[in-house]
Amino acid sequence: MLNNKILIIGLIWPEPDATAAGSRMIQLIHFFIKQGHKLSFASAASTGDLSFDFSALPVTCLNIELNSASFDEELKSLDPGMVIFDRFLTEEQYGWRVQQTCPDAIRILDTEDLHFLRKAREMAVKKGVDRWMEFIQNDTTKREIASIFRSDLSLIISKYEFKLLQEEFKIDTSLLFYLPFLIDIPEEKTLADLPAFDQRQHFMTIGNFKHQPNLDAIKYLHSHIWPIIRKELPQAELNIYGAYAPEALEQLHNPATGFLIKGWIADKKEAFIQSRICLAPLRFGAGQKGKLLDSMVYGTPSVTTTIGAEGMLNTSNWNGFIENEKEAFALKAVQLYQDQVLWNKAQKNGYVLLQKNYDKKAYESTLVKRLESLGKDLDQHRKSNFTGAMLSHHLHQSTKFLSKWIETKNLLNDKIVE
Repeated sequence: MLNNKILIIGLIWPEPDATAAGSRMIQLIHFFIKQGHKLSFASAASTGDLSFDFSALPVTCLNIELNSASFDEELKSLDPGMVIFDRFLTEEQYGWRVQQTCPDAIRILDTEDLHFLRKAREMAVKKGVDRWMEFIQNDTTKREIASIFRSDLSLIISKYEFKLLQEEFKIDTSLLFYLPFLIDIPEEKTLADLPAFDQRQHFMTIGNFKHQPNLDAIKYLHSHIWPIIRKELPQAELNIYGAYAPEALEQLHNPATGFLIKGWIADKKEAFIQSRICLAPLRFGAGQKGKLLDSMVYGTPSVTTTIGAEGMLNTSNWNGFIENEKEAFALKAVQLYQDQVLWNKAQKNGYVLLQKNYDKKAYESTLVKRLESLGKDLDQHRKSNFTGAMLSHHLHQSTKFLSKWIETKNLLNDKIVE
């Protein structure tokens, strides 16, 4: 790609210390910086206390407006060779403007996870049924699949989701690229330096509580799993870390039962290495779970569900246990907590899983080659994607004129106020 300028359009400003999605975005930014690209990050959202501080990185930050022609001017000025959309919502909002103003720019969609898959599973849980595939064709599905077709390439974080898109929705693999979390795998010496079994105590879990799967998991822990664990281990505590805990969750804090809502923690490593077990009874969700990768990196065995472990490959040798039924989940957590030999084996399994499936350098090298190939043959690539061209023509036209209507309305309102 001759034009090395990249514009990333964020749904929000990244919060890597609070969300897995934020970590993922910062990983991508570091990757592109390392490749020598000139980066700009733009978002219409407001920054918050946990927003990433870009001041130490060579990244230009832009505050942009929704439904405003001012963004078109920003695009002309930046003249990016590649535009990365942070989740399908930003592609819907800005894709037509990018296509109109910078037609030669490669358009990349970073899905983070498949929102429609998470939605289908949430609907199944709320209705008390196991057959979440019954809900797979929801409104979010139609929007997100369309966004994938309209993009030149979509980054998919889970092998399971890659297969789902290919087999269930017949999306050609030329439009998809599997890219898991780009993590630094600890060396064995580093792992050996972490606190051992008898230097750790209690249970922990962590997550951003704006994310509904995390919130549901804590409520499920409180109602169905923790009482069983606490009965077997009356001195044990469950430390629950995470940003944006709502008042309803704060009210579950109970020192008498060892159910402790700790809130956001600045250094998540400390939360992991002082704990003996990580619990993640996720009943719905999608993508890869950052907390479970972190548990492997920090040598903390985990107990999770099939949904939690999904997309992480080779889960037959999990760093703990995968259980979907509440009693089995609780009793396996107790067993892992008490058995040092089993705990050490689980810790080792996590390290092996990381080594085999998360070779950061290999994925980065493959991504470089894929983007170079895409840049050299972009016209033919787009001609081969007729569905994407058709969807761009129809949906972007409707989005375009809705946006221009809102833009005109806002201008008229401003004049009335004057």
